[in-house]
Amino acid sequence: MIREKRFEHIISSIKKAGAVTYSGMSMDLSVSEDTIRRDIDYLHENGLLSKVRGGAISRDKNPLSFQDRADFHATEKEIIALKVQPLLKSGMTVFMDGGTTVCAVAECLTANASLRVITNNIALVPLLGRFKNIEVIVLGGNYDRNTQTNLGAKTCEEAADFVVDLYLMGTCAISKDFGITAAIREDGAVKKAMLKGSKSVVVLSNSKKIGINEPFVVCELQRIHVLVTELPSDDSKLDELRFKNLKII
Repeated sequence: MIREKRFEHIISSIKKAGAVTYSGMSMDLSVSEDTIRRDIDYLHENGLLSKVRGGAISRDKNPLSFQDRADFHATEKEIIALKVQPLLKSGMTVFMDGGTTVCAVAECLTANASLRVITNNIALVPLLGRFKNIEVIVLGGNYDRNTQTNLGAKTCEEAADFVVDLYLMGTCAISKDFGITAAIREDGAVKKAMLKGSKSVVVLSNSKKIGINEPFVVCELQRIHVLVTELPSDDSKLDELRFKNLKII
């Protein structure tokens, strides 16, 4: 059976029963458990189910889902910020660029967070200054009052001096046809400079920015590793971005 048909069967079975097992799907589809495990890994990465020990469950039964917490009443930015926290490991060097969602990430950091943050986001600096174990490196350039960021050739030159473990990219727009695009040329240039030195790229985008385009190209979807939104990861609005080797959280 071709892979796409297996995907359909796995998702359909989860919708009916709420959960599936590797062994059960292996018997249903007459393929090895290793094949089913790889299929479930792939569907999990694309936000269509939740992988658990021995199989998978429906996303709406995932106790770790922010949307499942009845007492959780947060803004879109706070949901994104909280989803990002597990991606930030102690000792990482991280690019954080402009935008209020990136600032929301800083406001959700744990008190003992230990990071090196390189940023052009001036609004971010006082937020990170509260953490004794976070080293902050501010990129130079021309200060833009509207975005509260440093921009320009100097910013790009200084960004090129670093190799980072993770880049948290604030996003103006994301679409399947044009990837990440920016509303301001200089902002797009800084993003491109940060991308060059980033081992892993995490895009932060609220649902209003999905499926739209801005004038200045930043990168193709293939350059991104993780997309974080406030939506449940199996939301239909994210369908156009699935199966692009992009993990959706």
